[in-house]
Amino acid sequence: MKNIIIGVGNVLFKDEGVGIYAAHYLRENYDFDGELEIMDGGTLGFKLMALFQEYDNVLILDTVSIEDKPGSLFRLPSEVLLGLGQYRKTAHEVEIVEMLEICSVLDKHAEVTILGIVPEDIVTVKIGLTKKMEECFMGFINQALTDIEALGIKVTKNDNNKSISDVAKALMGSYNDEYDARIPNEEDTTRCS
Repeated sequence: MKNIIIGVGNVLFKDEGVGIYAAHYLRENYDFDGELEIMDGGTLGFKLMALFQEYDNVLILDTVSIEDKPGSLFRLPSEVLLGLGQYRKTAHEVEIVEMLEICSVLDKHAEVTILGIVPEDIVTVKIGLTKKMEECFMGFINQALTDIEALGIKVTKNDNNKSISDVAKALMGSYNDEYDARIPNEEDTTRCS
C-alpha cells in the first residue's frame, strides 16, 4: 500500500502554516519503517489531485474552518468532508473538497483523510504560530503519528529534537520575529539570474 502525508497551508498567514510545519516536523524528528512519503503540499491545490489517484492512503495535515475553540482537532474522512460545506473557507480548503468531489466519481482513488486543527489566527501576515497553536502542536503531531501507525507503519523518534521554531527557521528563515542569519537554501547571493 502506498501512503502519503501532505502538509498544506500558507506559512505567511500565522496558523495557516501549521500543516506545512507539521509535515516538516515529522520528517525531521521521526523515522518511518514502511511505505510512507511526507510532502509539503503548500498551496498547490488542484496539482495534488494526481496524488489522490496515485496513492492508497492520503493523510492531509491542515487547518479546518470549523466553529470550535482554537486547537481543537478533527479527523475528517473524505465522505464527511464531502458533506461539510462550512469547511470551505480558505482557497485550499475549497480546492481539497472539489478534488475529492471529482475523485469520488473515478474508478480508483485514495482513502483521503484530513487531520485538521482549528486555527486561532489565519489573517495576520506573519511567519510563525500563535501561542495557542504552539501549545496544541504536539497534540496535532501525536494524532498524526497515531494515524500513521494505523496504516501499519512503525514510527521511531530519532535524535534530532528539532523544535517547531527550528523547523520554521530552516524552512523560511524566521519564526515569530526570530531570524536566522541567512536565507534558507541560499547558494550564491552575488548573482541574480
